[in-house]
Amino acid sequence: MSAPTPIDAPPHILHLLSELHKLSLEQEAQISKTGKVLSTNVLGDLEDKGSATNPQEEFNQLMLDKFIALDEDKCQFTYQLINAMGATNIIEAGTSFGVSTIYLALAIAKTKAVTGKSGTVIATEKEKTKADVARKYWVQCGSVVEEQIDLREGDLLETLKGDLPEIDLLFLDIWTPLALPTLKTVLPRMRPGAVVLTDNTISGAEGYAELLAFLRSPENGFRNMTLPFTNGFEMSVYQPRSE
Repeated sequence: MSAPTPIDAPPHILHLLSELHKLSLEQEAQISKTGKVLSTNVLGDLEDKGSATNPQEEFNQLMLDKFIALDEDKCQFTYQLINAMGATNIIEAGTSFGVSTIYLALAIAKTKAVTGKSGTVIATEKEKTKADVARKYWVQCGSVVEEQIDLREGDLLETLKGDLPEIDLLFLDIWTPLALPTLKTVLPRMRPGAVVLTDNTISGAEGYAELLAFLRSPENGFRNMTLPFTNGFEMSVYQPRSE
């Protein structure tokens, strides 16, 4: 007997999430022999082929219509963590088609109702076509999701430079070279006890080497644990030393 979902949401949202996860898994299976797509691996394969086109441009075109959504169990864990923390202000670095964003929005809607605090999910997406599709899914969910999200289109190193509240949680699911610059951009607005979640930190360890070195250096104030999810899921708690 399978465990009931921890997600408290209307049936139409749960159905939509189930369908989107299914579509994501089908797309990943078409791209990757292992059934799990890592941007660094796909880009490396394109470079190895010696294509006449630019491998980065070819990669961007390949991924333009692909979900590659966060694994369902990781989404559910993140939802539970947000509720446990009472988090209300979250940054999602790498929104894509907005599947994981739905979980984030549902979670902060609950914590806002319980705590009476204000809050938002600040979502980021470079590709306008993906942002447009994400908005359509959020509209399907309704106000419980749609009204929680501030979607910032463009280069996230620019869109996250200003107008940030005190941040409770930063979710990193982006091209690995951008991960550390994104963390450093957001870090001044992270509260003590804030959490950074980073996906695929075992299978993508090489690409995340600089980020993980920063997170695991004691002087930077993070306490880290690699959670036992598929391909790794790093949880880093910000505990800066008091002066």
